[in-house]
Amino acid sequence: MNYNLSDNIKNMKPSAIREIFKSLGTPGAISFAAGNPSPESFPVEDITRIANKILAENASASLQYGTTEGFMPLRELVTKRIADKFDCAKDGDMTIITSGGQQGIELFCKVMCNRGDVVVCENPSFIGALNAFRSIGAVPVGVPLEDDGINLEILEEVLKTNDKVKFLYLIPTFQNPAGITTSLEKRKAVYALAQKYDVMILEDNPYGELRFAGENVPTYKSMDTDGRVMYCGSFSKILSAGMRVGFVCGNETVVQKMVVAKQVEDVHTNQFFQMIVAGFMQECDMDAHIAKINALYKHKATLMIAALEKYMPKEVKFTRPEGGLFLWCTLPEGVSLDDFMKESIAQKVFVVTGKAFNCDESAPSDSFRLNYSMPSDEEIDKGIKILGEIIAGLIEKAK
Repeated sequence: MNYNLSDNIKNMKPSAIREIFKSLGTPGAISFAAGNPSPESFPVEDITRIANKILAENASASLQYGTTEGFMPLRELVTKRIADKFDCAKDGDMTIITSGGQQGIELFCKVMCNRGDVVVCENPSFIGALNAFRSIGAVPVGVPLEDDGINLEILEEVLKTNDKVKFLYLIPTFQNPAGITTSLEKRKAVYALAQKYDVMILEDNPYGELRFAGENVPTYKSMDTDGRVMYCGSFSKILSAGMRVGFVCGNETVVQKMVVAKQVEDVHTNQFFQMIVAGFMQECDMDAHIAKINALYKHKATLMIAALEKYMPKEVKFTRPEGGLFLWCTLPEGVSLDDFMKESIAQKVFVVTGKAFNCDESAPSDSFRLNYSMPSDEEIDKGIKILGEIIAGLIEKAK
């Protein structure tokens, strides 16, 4: 039979990160490729207690269909938390619970974009969002990411010359994959450009609570005076990735259309897990729990940066995140990323190629992403040493 796949899907490629997962069972492999939270961060005892309580006292509701908008107590708790922490809930806004932050991104694009419409992104950007945009037929257009955020001059040029831009997709805090945080000055300028050219902003902030150094920077949503910022978050990095519980807060008219789109996709987010998250927020100290996670990630990030300083040739550049899960390495001129990737795989040290995060899938890259939340301390030191030796060999070969 001839399978005529849809135009939106047939040219899409599988996630480079998910494909790497298939190789991680190799004995002796060291992975810096995952975007997973550390299993040490999961509050297993509290979740077990809360789950047992729900099943004992409210099993019928937890195992039954729920509303598409989400479990009401959880929606209220989320709205209060993001209002208190990030000044995110505004008059005229509504919160919906989604199946992870990923679904929130996809639903917003589905509601806003027709085939051929443009989504302006930082370049590099989160592969899951890029693929969500592509699956709907939207076109991701990348604007270079600098040390303090998106390049403003190029951003304005794109907005000025392209009348098909529907929204900006931005990860301003501990950006995935680069790990950087957009400065307050640049956030204000980006918001002003969004107003000037009348486009919306989808602010993706799954890592915002994972700060282990520096000071918090106000969110785009906190600056929102005219209902143009949609705020997307998740419990994946602060409670459990496997529960798939995320949320979006933004203009009620837009969110109501997202509700309709979600009804078609999955009816509602897992009711039982929503109730667990709500129970945790009500009965446990979420801030104390997150503080423990941040202490863990501070240790791991510090260890990885120290290993990079020790083992990497001085020509290699890398970011120094103040939170989140990732940092970004850039190879020196003359060193092939393809050669580096082949050699690192051969030596069973897995990273993610920078090409996977390009808005233009055909564009070259000289960078790669490292994750520090998953590997052990020993793996961090050993793996970075191996990568440093590989790059040193390629530098020597290029002379």
